[in-house]
Amino acid sequence: MPNIKLFSGSSHPDLAQKIADRLGIDLSKVVTKKFSNQETCVEIGESVRGEDVYIVQSGCGDINDNLMELLIMINACKIASAARVTAVIPLFPYARQDKKDKSRAPISAKLVANMLSVSGADHIITMDLHASQIQGFFDIPVDNLYAEPAVLKWVRENIPEWKNSCIVSPDAGGAKRVTSIADRLNVDFALIHKERKKANEVASMVLVGDVKDRVAILVDDMADTCGTICHATEKLLAAGADKVYAILTHGIFSGPAISRINNSQMQNVVVTNTIPQDTNMKHCSKIAAIDISMILAEAIRRTHNGESVSYLFSHVPL
Repeated sequence: MPNIKLFSGSSHPDLAQKIADRLGIDLSKVVTKKFSNQETCVEIGESVRGEDVYIVQSGCGDINDNLMELLIMINACKIASAARVTAVIPLFPYARQDKKDKSRAPISAKLVANMLSVSGADHIITMDLHASQIQGFFDIPVDNLYAEPAVLKWVRENIPEWKNSCIVSPDAGGAKRVTSIADRLNVDFALIHKERKKANEVASMVLVGDVKDRVAILVDDMADTCGTICHATEKLLAAGADKVYAILTHGIFSGPAISRINNSQMQNVVVTNTIPQDTNMKHCSKIAAIDISMILAEAIRRTHNGESVSYLFSHVPL
């Protein structure tokens, strides 16, 4: 195989640096800047001819700017004769717009998939897609990694009463994820059925399952304004749960999220660092972050060496 080149976009340089350290390589040189009219300009600072290129860019912060920057970086590498360009996108942008839930709604996730393909990406590595079917929006290979092994490890190490717990999904869509974790921990699970009147606002909730005198662990793939998990926490405590933890792969925490968490009765809100969490952790002591850089680094190493990635679906690399 040709040499590996790892580039970082401007969305999450800290994660890219951790991945590079784990792989034992240096981040390759790239300069991303904006012209005065706010157009994105990317200059790749070293030769990528015939190389295996990986570009790390998460869908957070200024999402549209970062997505555009990623597309331009992929294209810049591709037309500079890179052998293969892989986009490492820990949080896939627009993943929630994956179906026509009302008439005239766009399927933006499919549009983003087309844009990535057209820009010249040969392979996508992402984490906990909002819906696994998004993989089918691409005609190129997509590796959808799971944070689940890292979550199981955190639960066993940090929740002393985990054997008397109940894993709870705050909506029906996450039922599959929750049953999988409950099976691996050999505990029960419960569901909360919610109805939304409009986006980011939850109307009513119904708990299905028994959480009385147990530790309830809410598991979801992302929390944005945290309305759902804060509602769910109240519902679970009202149903007799001892404590409530929330574990989320992507902690977006926009708008009133941080104040909602601070005012809620959750013990901990555990997220992964697919999105930078340093400022959130300063403003809220309940937030804890699991480092998933080694999972992404191992996926990159295995892809580069042509090995199987499926080991990572059930194990955390040491």
